[in-house]
Amino acid sequence: MSKPEVIVYSSTGCPYCEKVKTFLKDHGFEYEERNASIHKEYFDQLKERKIYGTPATLINGKLVLGFQEKKFNKLLGLSEDQVSAENLSKPEISEATEESIFQSVNQKVLEDVYDFVTIGGGPAGASAAVYAARGKLKTLVIDKAPKAGTLAITHKIANYPGVREEVTGLELLTRMQAQAKDFGAEFVRSTVLSVDFSEDIKKIELAEGTIKAKSVFIGVGAKAPSGKIKGEEEFTGRGVSYCSTCDAAFYQDRVVAVVGDNDEAIHEAETLAKYCKTVKLLIPTELKGDVDLSLLENNANVDIYKRHRVREIIGTDSVEQIVVLTDKKEEQVWDVDGIFLYLGGMMPGTDFLKGAVLRDEEGYVIVDEYLRTNVDGVFAGGDARRTPIKQAVISAADGAIAALSAEQHVNKRTKLRPQYS
Repeated sequence: MSKPEVIVYSSTGCPYCEKVKTFLKDHGFEYEERNASIHKEYFDQLKERKIYGTPATLINGKLVLGFQEKKFNKLLGLSEDQVSAENLSKPEISEATEESIFQSVNQKVLEDVYDFVTIGGGPAGASAAVYAARGKLKTLVIDKAPKAGTLAITHKIANYPGVREEVTGLELLTRMQAQAKDFGAEFVRSTVLSVDFSEDIKKIELAEGTIKAKSVFIGVGAKAPSGKIKGEEEFTGRGVSYCSTCDAAFYQDRVVAVVGDNDEAIHEAETLAKYCKTVKLLIPTELKGDVDLSLLENNANVDIYKRHRVREIIGTDSVEQIVVLTDKKEEQVWDVDGIFLYLGGMMPGTDFLKGAVLRDEEGYVIVDEYLRTNVDGVFAGGDARRTPIKQAVISAADGAIAALSAEQHVNKRTKLRPQYS
C-alpha cells in the first residue's frame, strides 16, 4: 500500500494541532505541515475553502477537521489490530488501561460491604482510592465513563507536581488509578442511579444491584450541557470554534460571538477582542467563580449580553447567523462570522443525590474543611464541591483529605491519622 499524502494545516500554540501531529508521528506517517499563523498563503488557502479553524488535515485530499481519531484510522488504513498493537507498545499505557483497571459489576461486588466507596474515578476519586486502599480500607471506585471526565480528555498536562514530562490527562489519570489498584482498590464501570445514606451502612443503587459501604466519597465531575446547540456539530471548523489561540487570526476585523459563563470564556473574549471588529459575549447564566468583567466592560469593541442563550447556529458553507434567546425571552437572529463556545462542565453532576446530602442552589455539595457533608460518613470533593478554581491537583488533594477523614470515621478514631511513608 502506497504512503498517503498528508497535509496538516496548523496554528502556533494550537493544542489540537499538536495532538494531530503526535498521532501521525506515533503511527509512522510523514506529513507536510502548513502553519497558517506564520504563512499568510496557508491562511488564505483555508479561507478559500471556508475553513476557519485548525487543525485541518488533508489525507489524500480528504478533509478532517479537528482531531478525529476514528476518521484518521479509517483514512490512513489503520486496522483495529494495528491500533491495538501500537497502543500496547506505548510504555505508560501498556501496563494499565481503562479495560485492565475497570471491571464489570459482579455478584461478589454486590455481596461485599466496603469500608470506602468513591463515586467517580477522576483525580479526586482516584486519589481518594490511593489513600483509602493504602490505609487498609476495603475500597471500591465506581465510574460510569472513565475516559470522559475533564482530566481524561485534557490534551496535555505539564504542571502536575512530580510529573516532569508532558503527559495527556488520560495518561496521568490512568497512573493514579493503577496506583490505587496496586494498593488493593477495586474499580467497576457502572452508573449510580440513586443513593440511600439514612443508615450506618450506606446504599448505592446501580442497574446491576446495590453497593453497600461504611463510608462514601462523592467525587463526580462537572456535568456538561445536556446536548449540543443545533448547528454546532455541522459548522465545527467552519465558524464554530473552541480555542481562540488556534483560530482567532481567522476572524481579523470580523464579528464573533463568545458563549460561556466562566473565567475561560471571559479570557477568550479578551483575546478575540484584539483581533475582531466586534465580540458579542453571551453569558447564559450567572458567572461562575470570581470573574472580573471590568476589562471587557471598558473595551469599545466588546458587547456583553447577560442571560442570553444561543438556540441555533445557521449558515450555508460556514457560520452566518445565530438565533439568540434574550433575557426577555425573545428570539432574535444575529449576523456573526463565527462563534466560540465555552459551555462544557458548567454544573456538578450531582443530580442523582437528590436530597441525600445538602447541596447549594447550583448542585455543589456543601462540605466542611475535612470534606464532611451533613451526613456522617459521607464526604465530597473535587468538582462536586465549590472550589476556588478547578485544577487536577486540587481535586487530588480533596481526595486525600476525604480518604483520611473516611479512615477516621470507619475506624472510629478521635482525629485524622496522616500517611507519612
